[in-house]
Amino acid sequence: MHLYNLTLQRATGIQHAIHGNFSGTKQQEIVISRGKIIEILRHDPNTGKVYTLLTEEVFAIIRCLLPVRLTGGTKDYIIVGSDSGRVVILEYNPQKNILEKIHQETMGKTGCRRIVPGQYLATDPKGRAFMIGAVEKQKLVFILNRDTQARLTISSPLEAHKSNTVCFSIVGVDVGFENPMFACLEVDYEESDQDHTGKAYSETKQSLTFYELDLGLNHVVRKFSEPLEQFANMLIAVPGGSEGPSGVLVCCENNIIYKNFGDQMDIKCPIPKRRNDLDNVNRGMIFVSSATHKTKTMFFFLVQSEQGDIFKITLKTDDGFVTEVRIKYFDTVPVASSLCVLKTGFLFVASEFGNHYLYQIAHLGDDDEEPEFSSAMPLEEDETFFFEARPLKNLVLVDELDSLSPIISCQIADLANEDTPQLHVACGRGPRSTLRVLRHGLEVSEMAVSELPGNPNAVWTVKKKFDDEFDSYIIVSFLNATLVLSIGETVEEVTDSGFLGTMPTISCSQLGENALIQVYLEGIRHIRADKRVNEWKAPAKKQIVQCAINQRQVVIALTGGELVYFEMDVTGQLNEYTERKDMGADVICMALASVPTGELRTRFLAVGLNDDTVRIISLDPKDCLTPLASQGLPSPAESLCIVEMKGLDYENYASMSLEQQQSTLFLNIGLQNGALLRTVLDPTTGDLLDTRTRYLGSRPVKLFKISIQGAEAVLALSSRSWLSYMYQGRFHLTPLSYEMLEYASGFASEQCPEGIVAISSNTLRILALEKLGAVFNQEIKQLKYTPRKFAIYHENGMIYSIETDHLSYTDQTRQEKKEQMAQQMIQDADSDEKRLAIEMANAFIQTKLPETTFGAPKAAPGMWASAIRINDAINKELKGIIELEQNEAAFSIALVKFSSRPANHTYLLIGVAKDLKLNPRSCTCGYIYTYLLSDNGERLEFIHKTQTEDVPGAICGFQGRVLIGVGRFLRIYEIGKSKLLRKCETKQLSNFVCQIQTLGPRIFVCDSQESCFFMRHKHDENQLIIFADDIIPRFVTAMALLDYSTVAIGDKFGSIVIIRLPPGTTDEVMVDPTGDKGLWDRGLLNGASQKAETLCSFYLGETITSLQKTSLIPGGSDALVYTTLSGSIGMLVPFSSNEDRDFFQHLEMHMRTECTTLCGRDHTSFRSFYYPVKSIIDGDLCEKFTSLDMNKQKTIAEELDRTPNEVSKRLEDIRTRFAF
Repeated sequence: MHLYNLTLQRATGIQHAIHGNFSGTKQQEIVISRGKIIEILRHDPNTGKVYTLLTEEVFAIIRCLLPVRLTGGTKDYIIVGSDSGRVVILEYNPQKNILEKIHQETMGKTGCRRIVPGQYLATDPKGRAFMIGAVEKQKLVFILNRDTQARLTISSPLEAHKSNTVCFSIVGVDVGFENPMFACLEVDYEESDQDHTGKAYSETKQSLTFYELDLGLNHVVRKFSEPLEQFANMLIAVPGGSEGPSGVLVCCENNIIYKNFGDQMDIKCPIPKRRNDLDNVNRGMIFVSSATHKTKTMFFFLVQSEQGDIFKITLKTDDGFVTEVRIKYFDTVPVASSLCVLKTGFLFVASEFGNHYLYQIAHLGDDDEEPEFSSAMPLEEDETFFFEARPLKNLVLVDELDSLSPIISCQIADLANEDTPQLHVACGRGPRSTLRVLRHGLEVSEMAVSELPGNPNAVWTVKKKFDDEFDSYIIVSFLNATLVLSIGETVEEVTDSGFLGTMPTISCSQLGENALIQVYLEGIRHIRADKRVNEWKAPAKKQIVQCAINQRQVVIALTGGELVYFEMDVTGQLNEYTERKDMGADVICMALASVPTGELRTRFLAVGLNDDTVRIISLDPKDCLTPLASQGLPSPAESLCIVEMKGLDYENYASMSLEQQQSTLFLNIGLQNGALLRTVLDPTTGDLLDTRTRYLGSRPVKLFKISIQGAEAVLALSSRSWLSYMYQGRFHLTPLSYEMLEYASGFASEQCPEGIVAISSNTLRILALEKLGAVFNQEIKQLKYTPRKFAIYHENGMIYSIETDHLSYTDQTRQEKKEQMAQQMIQDADSDEKRLAIEMANAFIQTKLPETTFGAPKAAPGMWASAIRINDAINKELKGIIELEQNEAAFSIALVKFSSRPANHTYLLIGVAKDLKLNPRSCTCGYIYTYLLSDNGERLEFIHKTQTEDVPGAICGFQGRVLIGVGRFLRIYEIGKSKLLRKCETKQLSNFVCQIQTLGPRIFVCDSQESCFFMRHKHDENQLIIFADDIIPRFVTAMALLDYSTVAIGDKFGSIVIIRLPPGTTDEVMVDPTGDKGLWDRGLLNGASQKAETLCSFYLGETITSLQKTSLIPGGSDALVYTTLSGSIGMLVPFSSNEDRDFFQHLEMHMRTECTTLCGRDHTSFRSFYYPVKSIIDGDLCEKFTSLDMNKQKTIAEELDRTPNEVSKRLEDIRTRFAF
């Protein structure tokens, strides 16, 4: 078995975000890392949106990311620490839109190891050096400099190692132009390691250590170390030199402390807490992320607590010494992994979980009524300040970036009966969790819909002048009339446009500088700017059947296949070419390309004839109307469209700037059988090359030229609408998630600069496309707690999901706690203040802050809240929520039919743990709730609950009964009247049953740490027998059955493996020939007598949360679809032939040598992180072929006996065969 890995949706979670002037201009960019991807984002100040400039796979796990700017420089470089054992400095080249590796220094072994540097990174604020540190022991300092050509150079590493030391945070201290200094949070565990009593461990203190890089002596010294009273988790550097007092802010639990060496006193300020918070009282508060904003005159810090509250911290100085730390509540946003304050006054929030946000800082919070707390305010020990959480006041939400991270569970099914299956994805954490329905397609925003007086058959938009920014008229053609609408503040009918309204229009357009043209059945109207009209009438007994128009040329086809060609002269007059061309067959469709800049005409006309051919006709004055090329078609053409695209597939993209790239002419042919052909039109000879086919729908394909991001694109309308466009140097052909359209045209107005005007039955619609480049559009339903699993009832499209949160209150407990606190407030008040206290208590009970922003209150460890949710996926309605009792945590769900009950009875079984403690895992007991589906699945009728001694981790129906994994036991239950009845049990699994699936009589069971077991139930002896197992322990998180003896497994470390039972494996294993049952029950050291073989193995780098064997396109072959915790979706697809497999194997081999990875990680060793990569070819690497420079493309293609175009076509084909 050989498979090919295709990524459908890249990871969406963000681990690190930094900002700087990476392109060397004044505009700032944001660089983010998503596991093994680096992405550069830019904020558009006009629209307020964030858009992606570049996405680059690095084939390594990015562990740290920081910007650095050399002293006096204007451009920032990117320092990347990864699992490659190397530190890399990258530069962004805006002309070529690529990241270039400037330096690569090897520091240690590959992998994320404790003592290999790469986990922590800090730079000197003046850009003279950086320190890269490991979790333990090793720290290296590199000096940065310039050579004579002003290029960045890097020194050999200087060591700052200290054995038996664990590091928690590193930051570069701002000391102006004195010797660079780095501050580290460290713990020395040498004494704790040697003291077996544990006394030294309990007395261990964290220390703040300053390392100084002596530039004169070229070595690093430990300058100063000071033990801390409390453990800290983060350091924030304070601006120094001429800009501030220098030093660091140490973020501890419940406190923030300013420290600096010398005579500076420590300044300690408590972290404010929310007033009347329902959080567990013993729970401390820490800061999790920060951003520093610095101008020439002032600086401040925005720091975020783990509840999401952002505080603004300022320092008061006196004679260079800090005297006071001031802290003020700023606003509350979702908890972030990184915060970036841009110079343009925007705050980028890279959320830990869920969508990411861009806010505008509307106010700095200096002059509002919000109380400001200070370290100078007198407070008792362990007391803190309190503030009132409130909706946004200083920040304004500007943009939102969709993120699926973390995907907890996913199932693929066509519940909406759309032919194409939808992905039902449970994602998010806590109150920000969502259940999303993903469909392949671009999201369409409906700007306006208006009814028309009849059913139109065509629509166009025209400008009055060539250089107008916006369109002036919308022309709508009916069977017997033409309606002209003017575009302004409103859209209204006009009669003085010069267009003929009494006839249907074939086509119309803006012509020359400021004229308009209308083509109708009996002639052509040329409308000049001064409203003079020139008419050309069709010959007697002939009508115009088709036409093609651009800015300077008009071609019409008369009945009988005769072509008439007109060209505009310098005076703006349309002149007919002397000869006419008889095509010898009826013309079905025609197309002209736009006139290239600086030229008078386009050279080619494409004509589709009813003899199933497309002809290319020359319009060059030397050989006007002579045929140049012809192509046979499998079905008659419905429409043609010639567009110019700056194409990766055909040009030397990597070595040219975006402006220099030569455009490629593409002839798009829409066929009557619903297929779209895309062919390259040779700009010199007019030959048609490299045809690519895609099936779009059941109706004939109509093509329309529109504008996307200032470039030409094609809108194709069939039973579904599709958009063919270039985005970030890559070609996309994506369906629109919208109802069927019949005719369309580009549309530009002030409110909608790049839209589409279209007709659908008797309505006129104005649409806008915003999320270009997106693979899926999303339909989102908000959830209450973190979703764990869900079950789909396919018969009527119901989705039953279980949601569970740790450290959480149920609604009832929360209300009781609120009332208890309100009672306490009244009791604590004096008799004069009783009335005020009662008012405050009532207001407190009624106050409800939205938990999606402010988070849910955190309860004590061991407290759980769970709910069962019933969603109708077809009607998009919530049918009900069943809240479980406090401290009941739901972990498993399944729909089951019992053979002892009527065939139309379907039961929903939910596995629940009571009072679960996570480490070590223990619980009071477990329950299995049994519900009967009633009212067509819309209601759950409670039948009974069955007590178990451990957590029911997995449930699966089996031969009219049910298999349940209870802790490490696997049991078969039958339904009874008051509870489920245990019929059979095996104790041979060692840890925890996490997955069960069945196929016929075989049972496939996964242990959370011991991979997959193949089992059989013996009816005669009523025993569950393990007849085969895996040879390698695996920490399983997902499983899918591929066939009777083949299983795909995803583990929590990011590997996908496929294991298969060897031929000749038998289910009929003798249970215990010795008759000694005790030995068998204990399980044997070597497991089962038969072992599964590993067929395929591949490392993804992200925890796999679901696997499913399914097809994603109608009529497509089955593939293995996976989702990961980071929000990525991909698939493993089988090859259709050995020739295909050999081709991609050789392509991958050549790409490994030719395509250097950005972080210096060897591709083969990355994909073999835990197990050697086997029989899976990396599509992400193969698809980088089109971004190599042309010489490398040609070299690889020659080795494969292909042309670069053929290679890119094969890459496109394998993607479209299985996915999109």
